[in-house]
Amino acid sequence: MIKKGITRQIVLHYFFVVFLALLLVEFIFMLAVQRYYYESIYNTINQRITATNDYKEPLSLVSGAEDGNNLSYLLVNLQLDNTELQILDLNGRVLASSTAFESERAVIQTSDITQAMNGSIGRWVGRQPNTGEQIMAVSHKLDLGGENTYIIRYLTSLEDVNSRLLVMGLLAILVGIAVLAIVLIISIGMANSIVKPINNITAVSEQMARGRLDVRVKGNYKHELGELASTLNFMAQEIVRSNQIKDDFISSISHELRTPLTSIKGWSETLDSGGYDPDETRIGMSIISKETERLIGLVEEMLDFSKLQQNQMKLVKGTVSIREIVQETMLNVWAKAEQKQIHLKLDADETKAYNVFGDGNRLKQVFLNIVDNAIKFSHENSWIYLSVKEEDGKVIAAVQDTGIGISEEHLSKVRDRFFQVNHQNGGTGLGLAITQQLVELHEGTISMQSELGSGTTVTVMLPALAEEDDLMKHDDQQAGPDIGTT
Repeated sequence: MIKKGITRQIVLHYFFVVFLALLLVEFIFMLAVQRYYYESIYNTINQRITATNDYKEPLSLVSGAEDGNNLSYLLVNLQLDNTELQILDLNGRVLASSTAFESERAVIQTSDITQAMNGSIGRWVGRQPNTGEQIMAVSHKLDLGGENTYIIRYLTSLEDVNSRLLVMGLLAILVGIAVLAIVLIISIGMANSIVKPINNITAVSEQMARGRLDVRVKGNYKHELGELASTLNFMAQEIVRSNQIKDDFISSISHELRTPLTSIKGWSETLDSGGYDPDETRIGMSIISKETERLIGLVEEMLDFSKLQQNQMKLVKGTVSIREIVQETMLNVWAKAEQKQIHLKLDADETKAYNVFGDGNRLKQVFLNIVDNAIKFSHENSWIYLSVKEEDGKVIAAVQDTGIGISEEHLSKVRDRFFQVNHQNGGTGLGLAITQQLVELHEGTISMQSELGSGTTVTVMLPALAEEDDLMKHDDQQAGPDIGTT
């Protein structure tokens, strides 16, 4: 007995379909064979009836004879092997028969008699009233002229034919049973070929669910099962990778939080002890303030990322000039760039605003992050080029540096959350991940091109506002409630 499960379902489905198909085929086959045998018998009798036309002339010569002699002559000349010949009058009464039952003078009212009286060759299949055996009766009207018109009726037993049909039916059933047995064996094999990989994949999945992410689905499976196995293995790899990134992030953020907290605690204790002049006190308070701002920045970055992940980031959208945003960004980072003697240069048409529909603060956050990274990874006394242009209905802003660049291996991962090329540079590894999501919320795209040792170019593309109609439309939207992410 096959236990419940997919194997049983597959086997039962195959078995049921093949069983119905065999049942239908055998039914049609038996009907066709029966029809073939019955038609063969009918055609043989029909040919004999057709041949009676050759006897009409000699029969008409004896039509004036006594009726008994006339019937005897008909019985002798129209007889057919293995059949009973009956001669009936037009009322259906048996006048003579080639068997011993002609004396009964029975009246026959079967359908073949009616058809024969109407001038056609009648056929009837049924059971003989006195014997109960199944017979076929074929009747035809024979007109010899005058009052000598008879119904010629041939009767033949179908018992032998039915016996042969029964044997053939039993053989067909045995063949069907053999076919079903073969199908059962094949379907079990096919079901196992499907279920065995599924069981293997299920077992591996259970181990992964228990935390064993080092196990993999082994086996060269094809089609959908192969895709499922590959997807499961890829999922395990991604979970391991995400866990590693998360561990690195925790280690990094712990260090990032510890450093400012240590400075704040140290200066707080120092200032609390007293005895310092105003200049030293001012230096200590300045350090505490800077480290506090650094902590706030780290916390806000993590909060922003959390909001983006939960689709809770609120955007206050309106008409925003990308040129002004980039100029403000340059002013904000000017002091930091001066410390490394890095020069910033903007290439943009001063007569154009390069307007987009978006949240100005969030877009400024995007460019601050990009330019800050460019400064962080650029060499001293180098240049950072910023450009803004409009092309094909898009505002394109690019930030190009000549810094250390990013290797091809790391370039595809730098926008992943928690990923950092160099953990010693500090940060949470969330900056570019947040930047990309903010750009996508503005229906834009961000791309990066870099070569190790030659610098990096980051390009942001946003839908431009060029027509007055679009401006009015978006201004109307601004008058409504704040827009949240979906």
